[in-house]
Amino acid sequence: MNVTVIGSHLCPDTLYALHQLAAAGAEVEFKDILSCHAALQDYLQIRENSPLYAEIRGTRRLGVPCFVQEDGSLTLDLHDILR
Repeated sequence: MNVTVIGSHLCPDTLYALHQLAAAGAEVEFKDILSCHAALQDYLQIRENSPLYAEIRGTRRLGVPCFVQEDGSLTLDLHDILR
């Protein structure tokens, strides 16, 4: 399985997800929104436009980690990826 993880190396949920995916043998591309300006711009584009973030927009929550599956679909639920 290939998955892109968008998150932060400072976020415990992101770190947990990365460890779980590694244990499951997933091929992971990690986009760290706090260390890469381009990754942050890509994330903000998703956050502002994706229906996945409808409940998060306008709150103080970031909504990371975000997972981009091979087919381009997005989820915030690690269990969707590990199934």
